[in-house]
Amino acid sequence: MWRHAAARRSAQIRRLLSTSAPSAGAGSAVRGPCIVHKRGTDILHDPWYNKDTAFPLTERDRLGLRGLLPPRVMSFEQQYERFINSYHSLEHNTQGEPDSVVSLAKWRILNRLHDRNETLYYRVLIDNIKDFAPIIYTPTVGLVCENYSGLFRRPRGMYFSAKDKGEMMSMIYNWPAEKVDMIVVTDGSRILGLGDLGVQGIGIPIGKLDVYVAAAGINPQKVLPIMLDVGTNNEELLEDKLYLGLRQPRLEGEEYLAVVDEFMEAVHARWPKAIVQFSLKTSK
Repeated sequence: MWRHAAARRSAQIRRLLSTSAPSAGAGSAVRGPCIVHKRGTDILHDPWYNKDTAFPLTERDRLGLRGLLPPRVMSFEQQYERFINSYHSLEHNTQGEPDSVVSLAKWRILNRLHDRNETLYYRVLIDNIKDFAPIIYTPTVGLVCENYSGLFRRPRGMYFSAKDKGEMMSMIYNWPAEKVDMIVVTDGSRILGLGDLGVQGIGIPIGKLDVYVAAAGINPQKVLPIMLDVGTNNEELLEDKLYLGLRQPRLEGEEYLAVVDEFMEAVHARWPKAIVQFSLKTSK
């Protein structure tokens, strides 16, 4: 079943590349244009809208991109082939290296694509889910979580912490998507048998949702990975100068439940029909 869903989603993602409506055939509906409220570098810095060198000259003129990209226009298929070739080149160049080094290198090249061009990223995942699922999720995601503070380049998803108590209802509206269908939330307390990784556990919601998009056909614009940071009892992380989470012991009991309750009230207020999958501690 997931193969059929992935195929449908692949076709949908391909259509998102076009900013103009195709001709209507017999019995077909006319798709409207993709309305973009950004221009210039704002588009290039937005991975959802950015198409890199695939912008045709007419779009470069309309969107204020002429001169901001190399002059050659590459098709989506050419970009796809270029990335796959780069990935295979990485595999060749890392032969003989430890598995952990190779896995993190593969994760990095996929993550850079995710940061730059989400349409191409999800096309690559959909077409190669068997090869890339172990990179974006288990087992590689465990390595990513262990090293997340050092690997961090740009935020993805949302971060709610114990320090945000009393502010979560307003914070939830900072997320730009009007509709969210699925949320995966973790508190970083039990990550794939690795124990308490605190805020670095955000890699789990990100990886899970990428798999759900690629294998189940969920709209990538309507998913949201969330970290609920209530501290950590991992002394190594608390002493790590690069650690990005709260530097305090993990909340327990009623204090912990109060944070979870406020978070859920905020989510339900904005997206009452969203599915929320938890990866939280079980003992309070």
